[in-house]
Amino acid sequence: MKTVNQPPSSAESAYQAANQSVAQSTAMALADATDNLRNLNTLSTTAIGTALSQLLETGDPKYLTIIDEAQKVITKGADNFGIVGDKVASVLNESN
Repeated sequence: MKTVNQPPSSAESAYQAANQSVAQSTAMALADATDNLRNLNTLSTTAIGTALSQLLETGDPKYLTIIDEAQKVITKGADNFGIVGDKVASVLNESN
């Protein structure tokens, strides 16, 4: 006689639903961090380009400070992205 598959138990079903919810939430967090990094890079490279243009036009060294600060924003954004990625990986590993 052929064995018929049984539906999962309610505990198993709840566990699977919770895992799926955690995976979806962490994916959204990583997507948000990616968007944040992209936006920071866009703003910072625009600021750098504008400051570089002004530096070349005027020779005023104050624009070097702007360029340096904009580069720091990019670095901090990348660091933050790495932290979020590590946290996402940690959550996913703990949920399995």
